[in-house]
Amino acid sequence: MATSIARRSRSRKRKALKAEINVVPYIDVMLVLLIIFMVTAPLLNLGTDIDLPKSRAKSLETPKDPIVVSIYADGRYALMLDRGKNRSLSAKDLVAELGAIQRQNPDATVLVNGARDARYQTIMAGIDLIKDAGIGKVSLVSLPAEGR
Repeated sequence: MATSIARRSRSRKRKALKAEINVVPYIDVMLVLLIIFMVTAPLLNLGTDIDLPKSRAKSLETPKDPIVVSIYADGRYALMLDRGKNRSLSAKDLVAELGAIQRQNPDATVLVNGARDARYQTIMAGIDLIKDAGIGKVSLVSLPAEGR
């Protein structure tokens, strides 16, 4: 009889399992991913820094795949497609590239990043080049004015 009681107590000890999940490895993986994203996020800033003018005008809806032409104060042009990298182009190459885009997508909208310190004539010359390529929808990009 004593052996049967001992067997019962051993079997009870075996059946008493804990149903817990060890979450420590999951937390470790999450923290590693967080660090990776924090390190790589600043590197994802694509494009060229340009000093935009400020405006109190209401913003319009931005196209899904914007075509951005940057016009610098010294008269240089750069083209950015699909949030990619800015490519410096001459005026002739800019018209050719935009003309090809217009033939593929007649409703294409071009956003113009004009440098704040650029002369008005320089910005207008860039817009004229865009119009020469056959693109009818041109929008100017600005930063919101402080105190709004």
